[in-house]
Amino acid sequence: MLDTVTLDQLRVFITAADEGSFSAAARKLRRVQSAVSQAIGNLEAQLGVALWDRSTKLPTLTAEGRSMLTAARRVVGEADSLRKLAAGMVTGLEASVSLCVDALFPVCALVDLCRGLASAFPSVDLRVDTQPTSLVAARVLSGAATLGVVGATGIPPGLERQVLSPIRMIPVVSVEHPLARHEGRIPASRFAEHVQVVLAAPEQGDEHSVLSFRTFCVADLATKHALVRAGLGWGNLPEHVVQADVRSKRLARIQPEPWGEGEHVFHLSAIYRPDAAFGPVHRWILAELAKLCPRDAGLPHRPREAKSRRRNHRPR
Repeated sequence: MLDTVTLDQLRVFITAADEGSFSAAARKLRRVQSAVSQAIGNLEAQLGVALWDRSTKLPTLTAEGRSMLTAARRVVGEADSLRKLAAGMVTGLEASVSLCVDALFPVCALVDLCRGLASAFPSVDLRVDTQPTSLVAARVLSGAATLGVVGATGIPPGLERQVLSPIRMIPVVSVEHPLARHEGRIPASRFAEHVQVVLAAPEQGDEHSVLSFRTFCVADLATKHALVRAGLGWGNLPEHVVQADVRSKRLARIQPEPWGEGEHVFHLSAIYRPDAAFGPVHRWILAELAKLCPRDAGLPHRPREAKSRRRNHRPR
C-alpha cells in the first residue's frame, strides 16, 4: 500500500499539522476542506494507521501521527532536494566541488566560503582538503581536487592561475624570548644560539629562510604557531595568523638582518586544470575567493582578472 502514497498526500498531512486544523490547511493550500479531509483519510487508509484523533471537536495528532509526521517531513525534504538537484543539473549546476587549499590559507575566509556555499547551493556537496604547498597542485593535476589555492612557488606548468591576494610572512617570537629584547635589526650570528621553528614540508617563507643551527620541524602551521607562542623558538608566520598575538603583546615582531623588508610576501592563487569546464558553483567560488582572501590575508589588495597561461582562456 505504501507504493500508492503520494507526495501530495504527505504535503497535505504536513500542512494540516503545521496549521493546526484541516480548515486552516485548506486555506493555506487554496483547496476546499473536503479535499484536504479526503487526502488525509486516503493517506491513513493506505498506511493503515490513524494519524488524527477525531473524537474531539478539533482533530489532534495521535502518537502514531506525530511519528509519521517526522518521517513525512524527511521524505518530502528528500524529494525537494532531488528536484532541486535535477533542476540544477539541467542548468549546468555541479553536483559536487572538491577544494584543496594551502595550509597558509586564512581559516576565516575558508569558513565564510563554506557558509556562503551552503546557503547559495544547498544541494551541492563540498569536500575541503588542507595540504602543504607542495601537495596542493598535485591534487589538482591528478583530478582529486577541482580547485586549489596555493602560493606562487607551488604552481607547476600546466595549470591555470587566478591571483587572489598577497600574504605577508613575518618573523615573530614570544615576548618572553631573549630575541624579543633585541632592538633593531638582529645579526645572523645571534640566531645561531636560538631554536627556529620550521615546517617539515617547506612552505612559503621556510624553504630558504633557516637562519638557526637548531630547528624544531613540525608538520602543520597550527603547531608551529603554538610552539612559537610558548617561547620554544622563533619562526616566520603569516601576518593574518599572528596579528592578534602581536596586538595583545603575546608575540613580538623581530627583524633578522639577512632578510629585507617585504622579502617574504607572496601571492595566493586559485589554480585549476586547463581542461576544466566550470559551471555556476565553481565560478561562484572563484569570485568569493577573490573577495575573501584579501579581506583576511592581512594586506590590502584589489581583485584582478584571472591570469591564464593560455591566451584568452577563461573557465567556462
